Amino acid sequence: MLTPAAAEQLILAYLAPLPSEDCPLAEAHGRVLRGAVRADRDLPPFDRVTMDGYALRAAALAAGTRSFRVEGLQAAGMIPQTLGPSVDACVEIMTGAVLPVGADCVVPYEETTRSGAEITVNASIFPAGHSVHRRGSDHLAGDEILRAGTRLGGREIAVAAACGCASLTVTTRPKVAVVATGDELVDVNMPVAPHQIRRSNDYGLRAALIASGYPRVERFHLRDLRHEIEHRLWHILAEYDVVLLSGGVSKGKFDYLPAVLETLGVKKIFHGVAQRPGKPMWFGMSARRTPVFALPGNPVSSYACLHRYVLPALDHASGCAPRPLRTAALTEPVSFKPALAYFLPVTLSSGPRAELLARPGPGNTSGNFAGLVGTDGFVELPAEQAEFPAGYVAPFRAWA
Repeated sequence: MLTPAAAEQLILAYLAPLPSEDCPLAEAHGRVLRGAVRADRDLPPFDRVTMDGYALRAAALAAGTRSFRVEGLQAAGMIPQTLGPSVDACVEIMTGAVLPVGADCVVPYEETTRSGAEITVNASIFPAGHSVHRRGSDHLAGDEILRAGTRLGGREIAVAAACGCASLTVTTRPKVAVVATGDELVDVNMPVAPHQIRRSNDYGLRAALIASGYPRVERFHLRDLRHEIEHRLWHILAEYDVVLLSGGVSKGKFDYLPAVLETLGVKKIFHGVAQRPGKPMWFGMSARRTPVFALPGNPVSSYACLHRYVLPALDHASGCAPRPLRTAALTEPVSFKPALAYFLPVTLSSGPRAELLARPGPGNTSGNFAGLVGTDGFVELPAEQAEFPAGYVAPFRAWA
């Protein structure tokens, strides 16, 4: 049976890159950048004043001049003034304004005393460049500031705006179908009988996909009727870019999905991974290259498989730069006897040396989302060991 690492590599090998499209900057938040953003001019584009005060010549101060004559007022957005030739000339200046021509430093208001059109500088030395953000000191024109593969957040959107990018080339957002299966399921707004359970997997998976940058998600429910599964799944496979199935992939008499997927021409890549939870996971590709992830129906299994395989695969297909894998140390010993990788839900904290600590969560079954509430993600413990002492360092994957 495949290890989790081998299963992940197979998935990534089969997924084709998603296409790109141009997107207005105002709608680009959360998208994955496909073309680098470069500075269209020096940043900052001029010598920018960083304090309210008076712009003057540092050499005049160094030579002993303390009284200066105010020649004008300049605010941000105004065409820069030119300092007069006299050594005692200065311009009252506002934060964000262009440094006046001939000036090379700014003395803040609080270091001066003003009487009419004359100021007295109280401190002795303000060197050239004081309170001035020099032109090009952040980036020069042509510098790459945002790399392709960056997921765009507020900071990146601000940078793109500053570089004059009214639109950006980004990865298209795939249409994802999340399909819950099983006769025992009823929707949240329907009466529930004692022998039934409410649908939660499709809601949870959809919410996690949206939070991870994949908002084009629709939910479906299929009963355990083979002809119904075959008919509706044919349409879903034809319409959606990614299909996530929850339940129906084990070895029960009503677990029709593997056989139906084969009938519909979906090629099985693997069925089963040496892990707990989520051992029965199935992955395949349709004839039109639609990836199909058939996740176990147990809620924790389904949620863990989404974060271990599906979200990294979507990031990979989107051209997103790989996220650094964090590690965390167990706060207490853990025993796990089966020769399977163990996805252990944990809550994070920081140790005395700022190391990441992982406290095992209270849940010990894969049948209830409630056991995940309050946890931050899971650590992946290898199958080669059965005993993991406190302090054992393992890869950590976050729910968010």
